[in-house]
Amino acid sequence: MQHKIQTAKTLLEALPFIQKFNGSKIVIKYGGSAQINPELKKMFARDILLLQLVGIKPVVVHGGGKRINELLAQLNIKTDFIDGSRVTTYEAIKIVEMVLSGEINKEIVSLLNQFDAKAIGISGKDANCIKAVPKEGGKYGYTGYIDHVNPDVINNLIRENFIPVIAPIASSYDDDHPGFNINADLMACKVASAIGARKILFLTDTAGVLDKDKKLIHSLSFDDVEKFKKDGTISGGMIPKVDACIEAIKKGVKKAHIIDGRVEHSLLLELFTSEGIGTQILEKS
Repeated sequence: MQHKIQTAKTLLEALPFIQKFNGSKIVIKYGGSAQINPELKKMFARDILLLQLVGIKPVVVHGGGKRINELLAQLNIKTDFIDGSRVTTYEAIKIVEMVLSGEINKEIVSLLNQFDAKAIGISGKDANCIKAVPKEGGKYGYTGYIDHVNPDVINNLIRENFIPVIAPIASSYDDDHPGFNINADLMACKVASAIGARKILFLTDTAGVLDKDKKLIHSLSFDDVEKFKKDGTISGGMIPKVDACIEAIKKGVKKAHIIDGRVEHSLLLELFTSEGIGTQILEKS
């Protein structure tokens, strides 16, 4: 009986958050272990379905760098990185698109649909909804920077109660161009701001933003982020994530969250509990 009472209390704790976010668009950047571990993948699919059932409108943007690296290595296609960003050659862009749009995207869509979540997979090439230009004038090859997002395609899917699952590939303005490989964090940020999302959440393989004692920082303002970047508290791969969060908020997203995708039901814990489990970023404390 005590277990049942606790279950009821948990549901009641979630109620004000469900009411608050009902009808809101929320973008989830899906990556890391949550995208690889079979059990975590199933939990993620159930969590996305639950969000939809309580009136939230989820949009999933996914990465796939690990699988891309594996396949490029198998095919003996060399790939370089500059400051953590992939230099995508003409030979590599075909493989990148195949992995992201043809393999990973369809795997996520199939998994969500197993739970009757009505997911549809697209990339930025579909209806030319996301267009990009060469990053830093072509220094990174076919790795691009998003120039324009047409929200109509994504919003139309949401309006029809579908869950868009978006692969980070974008169209070019040039004819006969193979398209661009896009950083998935940046893609999630641009999509969130374009469609008017209330929140953006990044699933990662860390608890969130950690201080120098490796303890979780629960909340950060823009000023905090700049201070921690300067003193080295925020470094490495966390920098592009917090930068993406800040850009999204500057473009109208209310809050951004960096959470641990290795934790079971991390999405629900962050959205529907008072404490949350990760780091939230907002303009001011």
